[in-house]
Amino acid sequence: MATATQRRRKARDEPVWMARLLIALLDVQPTVWRVVRVPAMITLDKLHDAIQAVMGWTDSHLHEFVINGVRYGIDDPAGFEDERVVDERQVTLADALGSTVRTFDYVYDFGDNWHHAATLEALEPTEGTAPLLYCLTGERACPPEDVGGPWAYEEFLEAIADPKHEENEAMLEWCDGEFDPERFDLERVNARLGRIKLKI
Repeated sequence: MATATQRRRKARDEPVWMARLLIALLDVQPTVWRVVRVPAMITLDKLHDAIQAVMGWTDSHLHEFVINGVRYGIDDPAGFEDERVVDERQVTLADALGSTVRTFDYVYDFGDNWHHAATLEALEPTEGTAPLLYCLTGERACPPEDVGGPWAYEEFLEAIADPKHEENEAMLEWCDGEFDPERFDLERVNARLGRIKLKI
């Protein structure tokens, strides 16, 4: 059954320019990465929602984009001047990138500091009933929320993999008994993307 977004696009029957993005989580080995297609005219707040969905985060912390030296996020007018950011709800990906920029940064959870590098691989027209948000491929699970950042995540993986590790039992209990760092469920990711509402 076609989604509401697909029905609207079918009714319009016009191409939408799509950005194919490679998103990689830095400082984690082996690399956790995704390739996702989003409309070039997506606002950055909706791109944030899409990155949360494809990576597997739960949107429980602050975030920001850094694109061509400009910081975008949810601005706090009461904040310090050097902490001010451009309102991500008012800027599209296409406008932020301009005609020359092809890479940008996305940082999630300023405590754990999950730093993602995004690369624009291509701009492609799509039309008909193709979904406006779609993950093409990827590898590995994102770390659990609040694990403590890349270095703490490495220690967490060591602990759950070794039954003799002094933190094994505590870490397994903390992550509800299991965590598979190699797991990537493309169908589940696209189901999460399908719940994001866009106005394109």
